[in-house]
Amino acid sequence: MRRALALLMLAPLLLGAAKPVLVPDVSQRDIDIIYSFTGAELLLFGAILYPRGRVPDPGKDQADIVIVVKGPTEAVQVREKQKVAGIWVNAERMRYRSAPTFYAVASSRPLDTIVDDRTRAIYEMGLDRLQLSPASGTSADTQQRFAAGLVDLRRRHGLYYESPDAVEITDGVLYRARIPIPARVPVGRFTAETFLVRDGHVLAAATREIIIRKSGFERFVARAANHASLLYGLCAVALSVVLGWGAGALWRRF
Repeated sequence: MRRALALLMLAPLLLGAAKPVLVPDVSQRDIDIIYSFTGAELLLFGAILYPRGRVPDPGKDQADIVIVVKGPTEAVQVREKQKVAGIWVNAERMRYRSAPTFYAVASSRPLDTIVDDRTRAIYEMGLDRLQLSPASGTSADTQQRFAAGLVDLRRRHGLYYESPDAVEITDGVLYRARIPIPARVPVGRFTAETFLVRDGHVLAAATREIIIRKSGFERFVARAANHASLLYGLCAVALSVVLGWGAGALWRRF
C-alpha cells in the first residue's frame, strides 16, 4: 500500500521529467541608451533538453520554436482622422488600457502552420493576436479597425515586429534568432518568452528579462523631467530664452 501511494505521489514528477526543457538566454540582459544610440540587435539563443537526451527524428516529429519579446505596457489613445471639407480632422477615437510599447515575435516557421488560433490567442503569438484591452465597449468591427491602425503605426516605427522563419534550429537541439531593437525603443523591463511547440501544442516555455534604460546625460534629463518637472520646465524656458537672445545678438553683429 505504501509503495502504491509513493508511486502516485511521484507520478506527476515522472510525467514532468518526460517533457523537454528549454534553456534560453539573450546576448544582452541590459541595454543602455546614450546620445549616439542608433538601435541594436538582440540575439536570443538556447538549447532544448530532451528526456534521456533522445532527440526526436526531425522528419517524423518536428519541433518548432516561437520567441515573443514584449516591452512594458501603457495606456494609449488612438485617433482616426477623416477629411472634412478638404481638411483632415480628428474623428473617432479609442483608448486602450494596456498595450505593449514594444512587441516582436520570431518563429521557426509561419505561425499559422505551427499552432491553431486558440493557442495563438492564449500566448499572444502574432500581431493579430495581441490583447489590447479597449477601455470602452464598441462593436467588434470598430475594435478591429482601431487595433489594426495601432499595430500598423507602431510597425512602421519599428516598435512592432513579426518575422516567420527567423528562428534557426540546429540538429533539433540548438536554436537562435535575432530581433532588431529600434533607436526609439521605450525604456523599461522587457520579457523574452520562448515556446517549444510540437504537433500544435506548447510543450515547454521559459522567460528571460531584459532591461533597457537611458544612460549618461539622457538619463539625467529623463530623471529631471520625471522627478523635478517644475524646475525642468523653468530651466528649459530659460535655456530657450538665452539661446534665442544669443542667436539674435550674433545676427545683429554679422
